[in-house]
Amino acid sequence: MRKVLALLLMLGSASAAFGFDGNDPRDHPTSGRSHHRGDRGGHDDSAFAHDNDAVVRWKTIVGNITVSNNDAVGGINPGTTPWSTLGGRASVNLVTGQVSFDVDGLVLNGGNATGTPGGVDQVEGSLICDAGMQDQTIFTTTPVQLNAQGNADFSGTFNTIPGTCTNPLFLIRIGPDLPGANQRWIATGAVRSFGDSHGQN
Repeated sequence: MRKVLALLLMLGSASAAFGFDGNDPRDHPTSGRSHHRGDRGGHDDSAFAHDNDAVVRWKTIVGNITVSNNDAVGGINPGTTPWSTLGGRASVNLVTGQVSFDVDGLVLNGGNATGTPGGVDQVEGSLICDAGMQDQTIFTTTPVQLNAQGNADFSGTFNTIPGTCTNPLFLIRIGPDLPGANQRWIATGAVRSFGDSHGQN
């Protein structure tokens, strides 16, 4: 009996020496998670953001479906008939002046030439910076052909580098070979974003 008591006393002393308290750290998974976050050193996820905000993109091109001078953009009046598109895109590099756009299915939406470009066979793209403000500036491409299906594309450089452009807007305008409607806007870039994550201009 004395031996049994002595053995129990020894086991109790050993447990106290090793500090077992019956709590397994694995019962507190949040501790491990918090430690893992700390290992990231307070990493700022914004480091993954676009590193070139000089590039402005418009994901699509939409037609002007209303006819009103209330739709003037920076003093540029819209066309006198509604227009629609199937899509398109535009991109401007404010630092280099590189610009590109393409538009698909740009056609009249009404009138006797509905569903076609009518008499419009040229378009040009315009970047409007700070529309309606005192420092408003407009940069316009050379005209390109608009084919019978309403498709056109341009890739080149503005004659003047835009530089700072607080509120960039992009318009598709009627080319100069139709004097009565010269440079009225008929479509606009939509779904704007900033950044050059794909190395495109």
